[in-house]
Amino acid sequence: MGFFDFLSGVSIGSLSLSRLLSAVVILVICIVAGKIINALVRRFLAKSKLERALEGFIVSAVKVVLWMLTAIITAESLGIPGTSLIAAFSVAGLAVSLSVQNILSNLFSGLTILVTKPFAAGDFIETENASGTVQSVALFHTVLKTPDNKVVYVPNGDMTKSHISNCSREDWRRVDLFFRASFDSDAAEVKKALLQAASEEERVLPEPAPQIVLTSLEDGFVKYCLRVRVKTSDYWDAYFGLNEKARELFERAGIKPAYEHMNVHIQNDR
Repeated sequence: MGFFDFLSGVSIGSLSLSRLLSAVVILVICIVAGKIINALVRRFLAKSKLERALEGFIVSAVKVVLWMLTAIITAESLGIPGTSLIAAFSVAGLAVSLSVQNILSNLFSGLTILVTKPFAAGDFIETENASGTVQSVALFHTVLKTPDNKVVYVPNGDMTKSHISNCSREDWRRVDLFFRASFDSDAAEVKKALLQAASEEERVLPEPAPQIVLTSLEDGFVKYCLRVRVKTSDYWDAYFGLNEKARELFERAGIKPAYEHMNVHIQNDR
């Protein structure tokens, strides 16, 4: 008991050596407990189906919380009020959040995307400002590769604010192609040519059957729409192929192309 009485009598300022030693022991225990908790969290996340970016954020968040708790518990053991430390953390957190507001917006938007999963890597998406194939979804930005092989980094805050069209989510897509023909062209011949173009395009699915509708009567031309279904992966090949075949069949059938124009008649009253 004499040794412990000696330790209790030794002090550094207002801090006794025994209290300092007990704080060190508590700190070591907290660190060991934190490592065990981190290992359990990692093991749990490894069995889940969460995105890697989301897993990394959860692990980092758990580490920050554990270190904050360690600091508070250790400070309490040294006689420092924990409420004061919590208040200091709150003020520091508020200052940091105000200075990195945009970064935090992108961070929470990234978490929203990772949780709700409106798209995944490999999907072709269209937004208000960009379109392309999703390469990866990180916490702060989404990486897209455009059809002309450019890599675009879109802030996640912009992604969640805009309308997103996922073109790869379904197995098939409908192709809508619009064609113009003059009023002199026989409507039956136009529809026949478009149906033949659909039948000769091997990527067009037979069911449901292709549909041709007259959509509107414009100034100087009649507007037709060809609607077919294709596999999602064949969309653009079918789109361009149908345009080529329709143009060829229009020429073969003598269907005149149409364009917007205005007829001007000059009247001479003399």
